Amino acid sequence: MIDHLELSVSDVARSAAFYEAALAPLGYTVRSGGNLTGFGTDPVAADFWLREGGPSRPLPHVAFNCTTRDLVARCYEAAIAAGAGSLRAPGLIPQVHFAYFAAQVRDCDGHNIEFACHRAE
Repeated sequence: MIDHLELSVSDVARSAAFYEAALAPLGYTVRSGGNLTGFGTDPVAADFWLREGGPSRPLPHVAFNCTTRDLVARCYEAAIAAGAGSLRAPGLIPQVHFAYFAAQVRDCDGHNIEFACHRAE
């Protein structure tokens, strides 16, 4: 199990505003930790962090698990509204598996961010 992930970004404040909006449908809230900005659903520990000094190279692909397809769509729309570029609108991707429903965006630095649901609905 992964404990946390950290991305390097070119502007922490700009990226933090983007991720605060994009991850809000998942219940993520902002945490501060020195020169880092973190996000998580746990009131004590964050699982997603941003650090000034990027973008990360090579550009990583980060996928956030969504419990429903509706949540995939809500995260995608929130990310687009916050300035993301669309890579893939919400939809089924059966080549992954029969129920895989996902959407992908590019964040402020070009990182490939995905919202994915594995449940058949």
